[in-house]
Amino acid sequence: MNDTEGTTAHHVIPLPRRAGARTDGGAGCLLDEGTGIEAQAGAGFVAQWLRATVGAATGLPLPPHHAGCTSRILLRVTPETGRGLGPEGYRLVIGEGLVTLEGGGEAGLFWGAQTLRQLLGPDAFRRAPLAPDVRAWALPALRIEDAPRFGWRGTMLDVARHFTPKDGVLRWIDLLAAHKLNVLHLHLTDDQGWRIEIARHPELTRTGGWRERTKLGHRASPLWDERPYGGYYTQDDIREIVAYAAQRHISVVPEIDIPGHAQAAIAAYPELGNTDVIDTTSLKVWDTWGVNPNVLAPTDNTLRFYEEVLEEVLELFPSPFVHIGGDECPKDQWKASATAQARIAELGLDGEDGLQSWFIRHFDRWLADRGRRLIGWDEILEGGLAEGAAVASWRGYAGGIAAARAGHDVVMCPEQQVYLDHRQHAGPDEPVPLGFVRTLEDVYRFEPLPPQLTDREAAHVLGTQANVWTEVLESRQRIDYQVFPRLAAFAEVAWSQLPSPQDRDYQEFTRRMTVHYRRLDALGVAYRPPTGPLPWQKRPGLLGRPIEGAPPNV
Repeated sequence: MNDTEGTTAHHVIPLPRRAGARTDGGAGCLLDEGTGIEAQAGAGFVAQWLRATVGAATGLPLPPHHAGCTSRILLRVTPETGRGLGPEGYRLVIGEGLVTLEGGGEAGLFWGAQTLRQLLGPDAFRRAPLAPDVRAWALPALRIEDAPRFGWRGTMLDVARHFTPKDGVLRWIDLLAAHKLNVLHLHLTDDQGWRIEIARHPELTRTGGWRERTKLGHRASPLWDERPYGGYYTQDDIREIVAYAAQRHISVVPEIDIPGHAQAAIAAYPELGNTDVIDTTSLKVWDTWGVNPNVLAPTDNTLRFYEEVLEEVLELFPSPFVHIGGDECPKDQWKASATAQARIAELGLDGEDGLQSWFIRHFDRWLADRGRRLIGWDEILEGGLAEGAAVASWRGYAGGIAAARAGHDVVMCPEQQVYLDHRQHAGPDEPVPLGFVRTLEDVYRFEPLPPQLTDREAAHVLGTQANVWTEVLESRQRIDYQVFPRLAAFAEVAWSQLPSPQDRDYQEFTRRMTVHYRRLDALGVAYRPPTGPLPWQKRPGLLGRPIEGAPPNV
């Protein structure tokens, strides 16, 4: 239960575990040109980050602390065994002339610096001072002790359907960090585009990275954007993204889809498809949305091709987890393929479903042999999993519950609750409305941990993730609108020790959001206003696919 108190502390999002006025009744701290930063061992990057962000916004130099400084920000990493903060926990104490910030690890220190930035006010999120002659910034006298509820606090960004250029991904990482989220799942490949350079297979991006045109709106829409569309990340782009995220204690998890959602790869290398069923040389990168019938052929050549892809992926991404998709794989081509049927017979598999499980198990073992762990959408449960594999439960809670009971680690991301491409309001002005209505309050009352699980089973729930699919999110502005402000509510669910959903104080959260909207304004985030979309945020005439009623709890 959270025991936060104090009006100023309540402006912090996510809500800290414990916060309140200092018991000695002392004064707060004034940051000015005489303020220096004392960074002890392990605190160097946080000091650098404070100078680059808070220093830029305030106009304060924040030099290394020296004898001439009149106030001090003390940064230190305190081992977990010594003070019990945990590696992502922090303690922030603000007193007269001294701000002390300590983390149980470097990550905790960084999350504490995010809280410190929030306490300075929304203008601390700008890139330059609004009033250069103002050289004093007040911090209240308080004490905060904080640590996250879950170790996996993520978002999935789909860059395959609509491509987010590198600079946009770096911006996205900063937005995740500002909300104390620590996993970025990049959906890099799909039927509509292949977005990562693979040196051994250059046609994946040369051909697979571009489509001739793009469906506008839901797949039932008659409208098209006739311009060619595409893009991809070079391997150096990926290295930069991963390094930038790592500095901010965010892990980047790559997704390479196997065996479905593969038409872009087959368009680039037709031999990967079921050549005895269709003319794969006629396939192009898909230009519309939905579940695609063109899936990978179950051949040794296909396995080796994707092993070579993953060899390069492992060199670029140090994440212990690699996501291989495993979802929405139609079996019609395998049923009609003599090659597929011969493989089923050779291996003694249980039909076409067993063939999909064979694909997953192959790469499960292959990744495990290289010290990595496979994670996939909950369809990978069908046919059984190896011990180390993890499940992203997207079709509801059921897959995650089954996985946890079977001893598998789970990330909860049910589409009915935390697919942020789904609409935020039932009104007619919502742009390209998809799915169920999930309001800011709905997301705030989302509970990642199913009550059906025992304590032992619940320990397998690594955390939670909000997914952002981009079929109808063609720009940064559209992504901003769909994701914010709901990502702030999701971040609090993932980080904070909140009461049960029905007991959560949503009105208190909305009071803190009045300040947080100003932070998002300062960051240039084109969020959905509480009063509804602005005129330029609407998309009149673009067909969506709204689903009426409350989402099922499945």
